[in-house]
Amino acid sequence: MPIKIYKPTTPARRQTSVLIREEITRKKKEKSLTRGIKKRAGRNNQGKITIRHRGGGAKKILREVDFKMDKFDIPAKVLAIEYDPNRNANIALIKYLDGEKRYILAPQGLTVDQQIISSEKKVKIALGNRLKLIDIPTGTFVHNIELEPGGGGKIVRSAGGLATLMTIEGGFAQLKLPSGEIRLVPENCRASIGQVSNPDWRNIRWGKAGRIRNRGIRPTVRGKAMNPVDHPHGGGEGKSPIGLIHPKTPWGKPALGVKTRKNKKYDHLILQRRIK
Repeated sequence: MPIKIYKPTTPARRQTSVLIREEITRKKKEKSLTRGIKKRAGRNNQGKITIRHRGGGAKKILREVDFKMDKFDIPAKVLAIEYDPNRNANIALIKYLDGEKRYILAPQGLTVDQQIISSEKKVKIALGNRLKLIDIPTGTFVHNIELEPGGGGKIVRSAGGLATLMTIEGGFAQLKLPSGEIRLVPENCRASIGQVSNPDWRNIRWGKAGRIRNRGIRPTVRGKAMNPVDHPHGGGEGKSPIGLIHPKTPWGKPALGVKTRKNKKYDHLILQRRIK
C-alpha cells in the first residue's frame, strides 16, 4: 500500500500525503450489513462531554463488523476487500457456504476468492483463519484477540497491529502486544492469524487542519492560553508560566505522569507494562 506525496502547489499540499488503497476491490457497501449511526460528539447519555475535542466530521454509515467469527468449521470465501470510514483498517466481505455474508477485519495480504475458516478444532495455520490460542504455534503473528473465551476480539484491531504468541503454559498464552506490553490471555481465547491491514496508516501526513476536522476531531487549546475560570493554568500577563509545581487537568487533578488506570481486574495478567 504505497503513500502518495503531493507536489507543493499550496502550503497545505506541501505537507500532505495520502494512502493509495490498491487492495480495495469494491467501493459499493453491502447494504444488509450497514446501518445509520448517531453522532455523539464525545457526549454521554446525559449530554455531558466526557471526551473533549470531538464533534463535526464527515457523515458515516456503520458497517457491522463480526469480531467474534462464531460460525465454526464452515469455510467462507472472501468476496471483496472494502474501505471502512469508521476504522483505519480495511474490512473484508466474506460469504459462508450456507450463503450468509459478514464483514471481518481484513488482515494484510488477504485476497479475493481466498478461503478462510473459524474452527474449534486444530486446522491449518493460514492467513485469516481463526482458532484458539492453544492450537496456534508459538511465534505466530495474530490479531483481533479475545480477552475472555467467546467474548469476541477486543485487542489488536487497529491498522498494522499484530501480537506475537510467545509461549503457552499453565492455561494461559503469553502475548507480546504492539505497545510492547507482555500479558497473559486464557489459552481458550480465539485469535485471527496475520497482521491487520493498512500498516502504512501511521505514516500519513495530514497536512492541514481541515483533514483532521473531517475526521471529527476539533482543536485542542492549551490550558495556559485560557482564563483562570476555564483552566487551572489560565490567567497571567503575556506568556506566563502555569504558576504551579505540577500541571493539572481542567478539573484540578494532577496530570502528566500520574497513573490514571482504574480497572485493575486484569493487572495480575500483565507481566510487563508497555514501553513508554
